[in-house]
Amino acid sequence: MPFTRISLLAGKSAGYLAAISDSLDRALVDTFEVPEKDRFVAIHQHGPGELVFDRTYRGGPRSDDYVFFHITTGRARSEETKARFYRRLVENLAVSPGIRPEDVMVALVNSALEDWSFASGVSAAAPTDEAGR
Repeated sequence: MPFTRISLLAGKSAGYLAAISDSLDRALVDTFEVPEKDRFVAIHQHGPGELVFDRTYRGGPRSDDYVFFHITTGRARSEETKARFYRRLVENLAVSPGIRPEDVMVALVNSALEDWSFASGVSAAAPTDEAGR
């Protein structure tokens, strides 16, 4: 049940944005123990001066195609699982939409189940019935 905020400079096409979201989803499903159809993403495109990033800090050089993924998860993953996810994400993004690995930054934040409500004001930690409600 990760929720991802993706930040990048404005001006990319809807197809480019969809390719980013699709590449992220595939990496989450393939390596991060996320089920199919568990997809929650908000894409934020920023105008000039609204997305500030160091072009060389711990990587780079970063270009104007820089993309930041801020992923909030409902449970912690192992260091190995995170490393596999990071690698798969940049591999997927390199294929589609063609983002260089140097332009990809990821921050993972863990939260507890009681920190979520998926609908109707009910805590995700509350017991569910057989239908999952």
